[in-house]
Amino acid sequence: MKTINTLAELEKKLSEKEIAVESEQNNWFKTVAEGKCSFLPFKTTENYINTALSGSPSETKAVLRQIIPSADEFVVKSYELGDPLGEHKFSPVERLVHRYKNRALVLVTDNCDAFCRHCFRRSFSGQKAGSLSDSQLNNIIDYLKTNNEIKEILLSGGDPLTLSNKRLAKIIGSIKKERPDLIIRICSRVPVVNPERINDELVSVLSNYTGLWLVTHFNHPLELSAESSHALNLFVSAGIPVLNQTVLLKDVNDNVNVLAELFNKLLLNKVKPYYLFQGDLAAGTSHLRVPLRRGLKIVAELKEIVSGMALPRYSVDLPGGGGKITLPSERYTITDDGDFFIIKGSDNEEYRYPAN
Repeated sequence: MKTINTLAELEKKLSEKEIAVESEQNNWFKTVAEGKCSFLPFKTTENYINTALSGSPSETKAVLRQIIPSADEFVVKSYELGDPLGEHKFSPVERLVHRYKNRALVLVTDNCDAFCRHCFRRSFSGQKAGSLSDSQLNNIIDYLKTNNEIKEILLSGGDPLTLSNKRLAKIIGSIKKERPDLIIRICSRVPVVNPERINDELVSVLSNYTGLWLVTHFNHPLELSAESSHALNLFVSAGIPVLNQTVLLKDVNDNVNVLAELFNKLLLNKVKPYYLFQGDLAAGTSHLRVPLRRGLKIVAELKEIVSGMALPRYSVDLPGGGGKITLPSERYTITDDGDFFIIKGSDNEEYRYPAN
């Protein structure tokens, strides 16, 4: 894998298609170089840039928008949060988040092969926390042994598939040894940004475990390159079921036809579109967030042109730890005061999410 993590490397690669780095993107690199701000680092792969450059000008711009930082990230709205899902208050053990009764999430690493600019866990990802230690893993396993209501474990981060096969096997094997009944979800964008990482050896390691699922993160149909499709086929052929979660992103995929093409292409690759997420209120991501009111309109139109099998659940995480809800909803009380949607969560608390 060839990594691109400097402005010079990025400019050189984009020049192959006579594309220039935009002024707001240049401003991000300049500000960071001056040491004025510390934000999510810039890193991507040559493979992902090649995929972006393979499309039409509008497709290229949409895909690159996900990965090239902008000075817009320095704009933090009053309602944006460093921990938009409130994960810290649901962390009884270091590196474990137990927000929902029957499932928990483990942050196995802070590393990614590419740092997405819409990342909601930007206060953790790329911040040199490193990979999960043996002592942290043992503490997590002790917690799982005494909390039998947990039936699923999500391995996330960062990206679990940036770990070595040996380390992945150690983590999954250790958990499964003590809790063989657990379903394991590996949440990864590696099949998108670094598909060459997916090979027979990795798939052979993962296929040893029962109840293991892969959850990918494709946001645009151009991302389903020949290499990414091959990576997905390796998982599916080995009997590992694959789901996909997409984030609704402004000027990336906030278009009914783009989303329909993505979801149908995923089905062709035997991947079930699982979630379409409304952007979280992470600090510095407002320029990528689609207004919730527009998101609801897009989903309503989407239902008219794709099958039920191709339609993911449109969901929003209530800010600050209110949990995930599916929209539109008959279960939760939602009112619109013009500027905000006021949503009453399962805890009977009211949460405010910007409408526009």
